[in-house]
Amino acid sequence: MRKSINKKLVSVLAAAALSLSAFTAFGSSAETENTTEAAAPAADDTKNAVAIDKDAFDKLIQSGPTASDDEIASSEWASAVKKNGVLRVGGTRTSFLFSQLDETDNQVRGFDAGLYQLLAKYILGDSSKYELTQVDSSTRESVLTSDQVDAVFATYSITPDREKVISFAGPYYTSQQAILVKEGNTDIKSVEDLSGKTVATQAGSTGPDILAQYAPDATVQEFENDIEARTALEQGRVDAYVTDYTLILNAIVKNPDKYQVAGDTFGPEDNYGIGLPKDSDGVQFVNTFLKTIEDDGIWSDLWKVSLGDRTGITTVPKAPVIGDAAAETEAAGTEAAETEA
Repeated sequence: MRKSINKKLVSVLAAAALSLSAFTAFGSSAETENTTEAAAPAADDTKNAVAIDKDAFDKLIQSGPTASDDEIASSEWASAVKKNGVLRVGGTRTSFLFSQLDETDNQVRGFDAGLYQLLAKYILGDSSKYELTQVDSSTRESVLTSDQVDAVFATYSITPDREKVISFAGPYYTSQQAILVKEGNTDIKSVEDLSGKTVATQAGSTGPDILAQYAPDATVQEFENDIEARTALEQGRVDAYVTDYTLILNAIVKNPDKYQVAGDTFGPEDNYGIGLPKDSDGVQFVNTFLKTIEDDGIWSDLWKVSLGDRTGITTVPKAPVIGDAAAETEAAGTEAAETEA
């Protein structure tokens, strides 16, 4: 029978370190069992992380396509962006793989950042003509419904509840659950090996329910955020950590030689979409844009420079089917991997 232990950690240091973690949901913390002192949190070794190839990224963005005047005129949404002369984007600047600010040149690079810069070029002929408003999981819908932004790019899971108030283009990326273990672990090679093990996951995510289905004999410990879960893994208080694959990739690239992925991804697909105003004809326009960059090979090249080259993964995933309503409805919307604070 599945056991569930919900433990929250107390650590002043953890609160100070939260801003280092990508795609995490932050919360309060309480004390742990069997310890009298707060444990030091997992620290991301960003100085040794694999940086994005800035020249390759910038060159790829400049190679992006440009829509014709007739294509833009056919969309009220795109016409408004063209008239304003700038694409107003809701996004993040602290997602190491998807949208990271480089303070040396004040440029944001990564998979999501590349997509909205390509879209700016597609509409306005210039990838730099965008304005970025920082969002988190609590503001992504509101910036669209209040007309503060034209689109949201923020590892934004497509869910039925969100589709009640906004619309989504895409999906443009698909993730699942994965297993993170310490480097050198040979005991856990697949989800089947979690039986009898103590496994960390994030409270409030779909992780507990997915583990109940795929690893019912595991002992599950729920933590408030990514750093707390990885701290438990590093200290040996749990055997593995199950969360969204995107979040796991982020941890690996920021901490070389500390972690590894055990086995294949599993569980329901989590489809990321581009948030747009409800019932906007921008959905069709942006879907056409996505199809164009997929057909041109730019989507694959952007994945390579943003994720593949930095994680050592050489097989480019297949892009999800754009506008696949069935996939969108099925998406579970794992909160832990959708955004950063």
